[in-house]
Amino acid sequence: MELTKEQFLHDFKDILHEEQLIKVEDATSAELFQTLARTIRKYITPMWLERRNKLVEDKQKIAYYFSIEFLPGRMLETNLLNLGILDVVKEGFDELGVDFTAVKQAEYDMALGNGGLGRLAAAFMDSLATTGYPGFGNGIRYRYGLFKQKIVDGYQVELPDDWFGSLGNVWETRKDHDVVDVKIFGNVYLQANKEGRMLPIYENSQTLRAVPYDVPQIGFGNDVVNNLRLWDVEIPEEYELDYPTIEARRKVQDITAILYPDDSSYEGKELRLIQEYFMTSAGLQTIIKSYRKQGLPLEQVHEKVSVHINDTHPAVAPAEFMRLLLDDCGLEWADAWNATVQTMSYTNHTILSEALERWDAELFKNVLPRVYQIILEIDNRYIADMAARGIDPQVIEHTRIVKDNQIHMAHLAIIGGHSVNGVAKLHTELLKEDTLRDFYAIYPEKFNNKTNGIIQRRWLQIADGPLSNEIDYLIGKGWRTNIHELRKLLDYKNDQHVLSEFYNVKQEAKARLATFIKESTGVEVSTEAIFDVQVKRLHAYKRQLLNLLHILKLYWDLKDNPDKDMVPRVFIFGAKAAPGYHFAKSVIKLINEVANLVNNDESLQGKLKVVFLENYRVSLAELIIPAADVSEQISLASKEASGTSNMKFMMTGAITLATLDGANIEIKDEVGDDNIVIFGMNKNEVYDHYARHDYDSRGVYEDNPVIRRVVDSFVNGTIPNVRNEGAEIYEALITHNDEYFLLEDFASYVAAQEKIDQLYRDKEKWARMSLVNIATSDKFTSDDTIEQYAKEIWNLKKD
Repeated sequence: MELTKEQFLHDFKDILHEEQLIKVEDATSAELFQTLARTIRKYITPMWLERRNKLVEDKQKIAYYFSIEFLPGRMLETNLLNLGILDVVKEGFDELGVDFTAVKQAEYDMALGNGGLGRLAAAFMDSLATTGYPGFGNGIRYRYGLFKQKIVDGYQVELPDDWFGSLGNVWETRKDHDVVDVKIFGNVYLQANKEGRMLPIYENSQTLRAVPYDVPQIGFGNDVVNNLRLWDVEIPEEYELDYPTIEARRKVQDITAILYPDDSSYEGKELRLIQEYFMTSAGLQTIIKSYRKQGLPLEQVHEKVSVHINDTHPAVAPAEFMRLLLDDCGLEWADAWNATVQTMSYTNHTILSEALERWDAELFKNVLPRVYQIILEIDNRYIADMAARGIDPQVIEHTRIVKDNQIHMAHLAIIGGHSVNGVAKLHTELLKEDTLRDFYAIYPEKFNNKTNGIIQRRWLQIADGPLSNEIDYLIGKGWRTNIHELRKLLDYKNDQHVLSEFYNVKQEAKARLATFIKESTGVEVSTEAIFDVQVKRLHAYKRQLLNLLHILKLYWDLKDNPDKDMVPRVFIFGAKAAPGYHFAKSVIKLINEVANLVNNDESLQGKLKVVFLENYRVSLAELIIPAADVSEQISLASKEASGTSNMKFMMTGAITLATLDGANIEIKDEVGDDNIVIFGMNKNEVYDHYARHDYDSRGVYEDNPVIRRVVDSFVNGTIPNVRNEGAEIYEALITHNDEYFLLEDFASYVAAQEKIDQLYRDKEKWARMSLVNIATSDKFTSDDTIEQYAKEIWNLKKD
């Protein structure tokens, strides 16, 4: 949009005076943020309305992306950038004497997600608007995020993440005209109506009111505004007598209170299922309501609607869509099923079969009695159809939806849709070969790959402004709208002056992070050290513990020889562990106690520092990632579906230290063998161990004195204050045979780290590697990923 500084200042002051009744110089940063957000809302509302009206008028096909998580972080700077008015606003604030950074930081991270799954969903919303495709999000308006992490005495402590704060969500608009009711519990039986059609009769069901809040998703430089719809729950007035106590009302409020409620109890599982069904049913009801206004036959709903299931959390969608088409719309089974399969598509995000959701059949039947009936019918018809096709009975049994008194949600998503995709080439191969191989044998045409991507606008233009400016100077600003122009940087990979400038930009980012580390932890770190970073969800397969084993190895090296020739190293961690994940929380405690050990040992001469930054989130990632020299992507080969942090680090010039897992393989293909450091077993070697059952971690431990010394550090008093946690980790590695092969990969990992040490000593070579990573990171833009989804799965058109 076109906007002058003068017009912006006029609009901003008007809104400040009208809504806050104060002058600029008297306003707090929070008040200025709210005013700026409302000014943006004023600018985008006409675009938003025009977009909606045009889609209705042209009867365009729309994709609806159903996800339990959306993790956009702060929205202010992204919205300003995408509108093309970020510089105008900054100039205006300079004139007013307002600190833009302070205003930006007054916004809470929109905490509607946990990690990569939610961040990807948010990136796809940005890319859908930027590419111009009609694609809307559907999720939950959580009152609290996953949790706010505090580190107390080295332990993770979970506090409520009150991301609404006192400001609420300034970007949202409540849409009462699209309120729908969602039924759960009770008994359901079928009864014939006057025409002889069997209809469900509900008894003793509970009715919830689903209230939508819409959040605009602004395209970059194109005036397109799509929609992210988030559902909140309320008690319908006509059913208030059903909730006579505060406790009964609280149970309803819990449905949208927090992402991933603890499901270690029956009540917790029940709440999770209600949560997932609530947002799925509400979204599908409004989709059908909107479609019916067009006056088109419901049998052809798939020609105007695509529903995408992001992981298994919304995988009840095919059965719920069938319920709506059968019970509410009166379609016959065959027509409803055909429409459902052609409407639904599913992204799988995990190779770990235990991460694919399954529900106890009795629990499911109790919570969703009518949907349960429909799932049983889908399952029965699937079995009959497969038998008629001559499919092996054992394969049918492996792939059916209801078995062993469990509802297999991934199976429902695959059977009830037309597309199943993985999120990296290796991941998709493993789905076909292993996790979903029986389904691939039956439905090979459904399987495809869509490698994940990231939003270059946030991770370069916003998170790393100095680097973006340096790129502008070298190749012009065309890359900001066409990321593939980054490849022009390769022309400068042997230009010593350019390499020196890129090295200096990285040093500036490291200085910004070093300041934050000092302020937040009290630890002083040198920007001359290698900043070695691992930030992601804390999980055993991601192997933060392998990183820690290497740190202990370096500690012992320096204790033996304080004059050891090594480039100083700062190891930086950021991670949340799920509240009930004891092992992961023990690793956090160990990292923090090792940090206390090495950071306070003057004999190490400052050569080794360890920092754990609490409450990892999007806004913190924006500070950490541009400052990283080394990107740790060290999951056991075959376990990480894709990873997207690996792409963000690559785009800002970090060197990837990685196993051949997830998208690391595709990063390696882009940058070349000389610009990435690979170690460890590949997926075939891992699978060979599984097949032979020949891995013996105790034998590795006993035969290797270096490993034995490192592992013994957990239990021999070397690390203070970790008696229980150290014993737990020791047992996991030695007694329980090291599930993720850390000891097997240890020597290779140490050699790779020594290679990093040698490479970093040659500043020109390191800067060249960094530049090549930046230049080839264009491969991983989510704009291209969305183009593939839109054309190959959703069949969308754009203006």
